[in-house]
Amino acid sequence: MDVPSQMDFGDRGDDSGEEGQRGFFGMIGSRIGKQRGDAVPNLHTREALLLLQNYEESGQGWFWSTDAKGRLTYITDSVARLMGRTRATLLGTMFTDLFLPADSHGERQRTLPFLLTRQSKFEELPLRSAFEGDGRWWAISGRPQFDGDRFTGYRGSGTDITAQRRSAEDASRLALYDSLTGLANRFNISKKLDTTLAAFSQQQRACAIMLLDLDRFKQVNDTLGHPAGDALLKQVAERLLKIVGDKEMVSRLGGDEFQIILPDIEDRGKLGDMAADIIASLSQPYSVEGSRCIIGASVGVAIAPFDGVSSDDLVRNADLALYAAKGNGRGRFAFYSSDLHQAAEQRRALEEDLRDALARGEIELRYQPVVHAKSNIVTGVEALVRWTHPERGLISPAVFIPIAEEANLIWQLGEWVLRKACEDASRWPGDMRVAVNVSPIQFANADLPKVVANALAATGLAPDRLELEITESVFLGDSAETGRMFKALKGLGVRLALDDFGTGYSSLGYLQTAPFDKIKIDQSFVRGATEPESRNSAIIAAIVALAEALEMETTAEGIESLDQLDLIRRLNVSHVQGYVYSKPVANAELLDHAEAGTWTIKPAGPARQRNDRFSLFRKVGAIHDNHRYNVVIRNLSATGAFIEGILDVPVGTRFVIDFGEGQLVTATVRRSIKHQQGVEFEQTMVSDGNGGLCTRHRVSPYLIAAAAQQTDSALALPSFTTTSDWKAA
Repeated sequence: MDVPSQMDFGDRGDDSGEEGQRGFFGMIGSRIGKQRGDAVPNLHTREALLLLQNYEESGQGWFWSTDAKGRLTYITDSVARLMGRTRATLLGTMFTDLFLPADSHGERQRTLPFLLTRQSKFEELPLRSAFEGDGRWWAISGRPQFDGDRFTGYRGSGTDITAQRRSAEDASRLALYDSLTGLANRFNISKKLDTTLAAFSQQQRACAIMLLDLDRFKQVNDTLGHPAGDALLKQVAERLLKIVGDKEMVSRLGGDEFQIILPDIEDRGKLGDMAADIIASLSQPYSVEGSRCIIGASVGVAIAPFDGVSSDDLVRNADLALYAAKGNGRGRFAFYSSDLHQAAEQRRALEEDLRDALARGEIELRYQPVVHAKSNIVTGVEALVRWTHPERGLISPAVFIPIAEEANLIWQLGEWVLRKACEDASRWPGDMRVAVNVSPIQFANADLPKVVANALAATGLAPDRLELEITESVFLGDSAETGRMFKALKGLGVRLALDDFGTGYSSLGYLQTAPFDKIKIDQSFVRGATEPESRNSAIIAAIVALAEALEMETTAEGIESLDQLDLIRRLNVSHVQGYVYSKPVANAELLDHAEAGTWTIKPAGPARQRNDRFSLFRKVGAIHDNHRYNVVIRNLSATGAFIEGILDVPVGTRFVIDFGEGQLVTATVRRSIKHQQGVEFEQTMVSDGNGGLCTRHRVSPYLIAAAAQQTDSALALPSFTTTSDWKAA
């Protein structure tokens, strides 16, 4: 092609507006002419200009220039259009107005106005477009221009880095957030907890954390596949956020583990309520890929500064509390206490001892009567397994049954219980039935019908006298295997009872197809049914109506007081089980009662429901004036305790009971006989989620340390004598 040997780049009299109208290359040509004294540019200059023009038109980059005051004198037309403007409208605009301030998008860098004011060179400065609807990011470079010593403005270039920024943001998000649920990941929540605890330590503020572990999640993966498990985890995250609220404080640590940070909460009543709400919510059925899934959750809670001041200590102690919650039956929450370290060691020792307990004859059965509510006649009994440890004494089933499940001993133990119960029942006079609990692990074993059939055949027990109690958790996947298992068991002629109905897994759907003969109403509904404004009685009435419509019997569990029994009778519950009739008895005692052919029990118990009392032997402190007395708690309830160890305390005396670990509660003596006192708490204690009680609040270690430094308080003589003083004398 023909290239002119000479080009007109304009003279020195052209102003910046004219240069802008002639384009970037006119400006360059003009300035080249100025630098060379209007010399004719050579061929190489022409080629360089064409290359720059080609680069600009390709969209790979763009050019800009300003005058000494920072006003645009040139900008690539295509970029102006991307910003929703034309070049003509942008010329004369302050260059800084094209971009958002650095602090508006979290950038830690020297700002564009600062650099321009300092007349500094800058390279690849990331800036975001300030125009509405334009979310582009630009990398801007610029160099100051001088005419001798006089600053004349800037010339520079820019490139679109939007794709790179988004990619970097995605990578950053993946580094901080779980890609499946969108929650904070382990790294993110660990840093957040470190920062929070460091700040709160200086400010003497409390911070709680919860560790969550999903129960039976592995079954979902195994039966429905990992895609279904992933879909379930997303729904779990959504439910957690509805309760907690702050997305940044909820994390998925990995697998089916979650962590929650709860700043400025140390009220264990509130924390317990939240943990219970979380467990209840996560235990409701899920719909995943057309299948109905049921899981559960266990929660461990630790609170700084009471349970640790560093993140490592707090997480470790929350994990220990979670371990305790899972070890006591799952679907529970537990607060950390220092006793859990010893409890964990004891649990490991119990697991080893349990492996040999059957062979050593330490396992036996007790039978609790199931009584017809109107006639008081015993129609059957429930077989309850008991373990008498040679050193530790009686071990609660709530302790050793979860151990048996985790140690893969439940199948062996369950088979023994089934055979032993059938053997005992076959020798009872009359047609009294025996109910045996079947764990979900047993139910999932295809050999269960064969084991039941063998037990019946070996003992000669009529099938209709055996009742298998099955919990709702067996409906995890609502699969065909569940239906086949029900059909096989029902084909043997045994009765089936739905145990613990209403505790979180309830659904009317499976009652349409599952061949149950009885519904057992969980004792949690019974306990609160007689309290004012309780809705439990309405729930029980609805369950009874449902059972009657389906031609099923009903049994209310855990009846302990006469007012509870009266209510259950009024609600037409057909059968009753609880201490109001009888505690579990040995087989020999049962035979004595059943010899007459009909076993009738007259109900007996407290007239009204009382708060649960825990019999225990626990050493605590009772503080009066400036003295601390060592006493023993014999009975403990949410509203009071029975203590012994101080002699002749007047009624009305106030103590501060020190349960340890900052747990202090003010109590007033209401009854006093010699060295024993019944005290009433000023503030009720709350559930620790693990079958015990704890104070709602604890005294901060900061306050305890401050109090220890106060040595100027006058000491007084003790007001009372203790039994230890009396014995010493």
